[in-house]
Amino acid sequence: MSDVLDVLEVVIIGGGLVGGLTALLLAQGGVQATVLDAAPILDEAKTLAVANPRVLALSQATIHLLKTVQVWDKLARHMPYSGMQVWNKNGYGEINFGQPSQNMPRAEQTLGSMVEPSVLNLAIQQKMLEQVKDYRTQVKVARVEQGVGVWHIHLADGSQLKTKLVIGADGANSFVREQAFIDIDVLDYKQAGLTCAIRTAQPHLHVARQIFLETGPLAFLPMASLKPEQEGYWQSIVWTLPDDYAEEYAALDDANFCALLTRESHHMLGQVLEATPRAQFPLKARAAQQYVKAGLALIGDAAHVIHPLAGQGVNIGCLDAAILCDVLLHDQKRGVWAHEQTLQRYEHRRKGQNDAMMHSMSALGWLETTSLFPVVWARNLGLKQVEQHAILKDAFLSQANGLQVLKQTMYAV
Repeated sequence: MSDVLDVLEVVIIGGGLVGGLTALLLAQGGVQATVLDAAPILDEAKTLAVANPRVLALSQATIHLLKTVQVWDKLARHMPYSGMQVWNKNGYGEINFGQPSQNMPRAEQTLGSMVEPSVLNLAIQQKMLEQVKDYRTQVKVARVEQGVGVWHIHLADGSQLKTKLVIGADGANSFVREQAFIDIDVLDYKQAGLTCAIRTAQPHLHVARQIFLETGPLAFLPMASLKPEQEGYWQSIVWTLPDDYAEEYAALDDANFCALLTRESHHMLGQVLEATPRAQFPLKARAAQQYVKAGLALIGDAAHVIHPLAGQGVNIGCLDAAILCDVLLHDQKRGVWAHEQTLQRYEHRRKGQNDAMMHSMSALGWLETTSLFPVVWARNLGLKQVEQHAILKDAFLSQANGLQVLKQTMYAV
């Protein structure tokens, strides 16, 4: 039976943001992928009726890519931010980017936007249903094995696919990575991320805020509200904590948790009036030792997971998608598809940069929690230096917005 199967050009395993973006970029370039998504078709009304307490901080590069594939206009809601503020609780260092905005920021003022994962996944899925001819949902992959010049994908229903290229976009616990026998390096921070949505007495003014505490960074991220009268007062928090602190804080009742958060945040937006149920997740950095094998590529969390300190995980995943599609479509125009050198070019352009980002976030996380006086002094001096020098601030913003990575691609702004 397997001998008479058509050989597909590309199969993408994973239909979330990064996998879906890859499929849509390829479709735009004239290549139709088969997408195998474990998730079901989302119910639009049910998805939008509930506010997700976590948000993704999308960079300008990610927004540009979503506009390129016409997903951005499908988003039911998002919250742009025009300013960022980062400071230390026990120091004088502070950095401010952009400007607060009482009204909805204009496009030229926007540094990025906060989007609920469920809302983004809905928009991606709706676009894939329009543009991707072979988009399959609720699919379970049972086995992935390498053949001669092809990969065999065995599905749980007994069917099989053959393809010249497998793209693993199936998350941090990637089954594709495991089946391809690609090892990963893991760094366990012995920390947890505590997250929920909160309503504050003062408006966020479209500013993303992060304060570094002795226990770890606490971020207040503006988010859209389901209630128009409360628009501008809701935020998603991500609080990096030692495991035992996270357990303790997650177990607090709402009143005590709101009081704790008000105190620990130094009343930066007045009193915390309301909090949704808390969730926590372990913080571990993961780095695949290689991104590619013959006829196979890993992207997004399947290839790397970094500390959430800078909110860049989802953005570097989208840059993976853009670079991979750029090299694939460039060579496809020359009559070459998924050649080993093509895939190695993708790995060369992404792996070193992603590994550097992972290690810098790990180092920064330590710098911002240590109480050793020389480190605190240098840290505060560094924040002051950046705040006082426009060139350094511009360099930080250029790194964060991701547009430089797209500069040499067909997706350049």
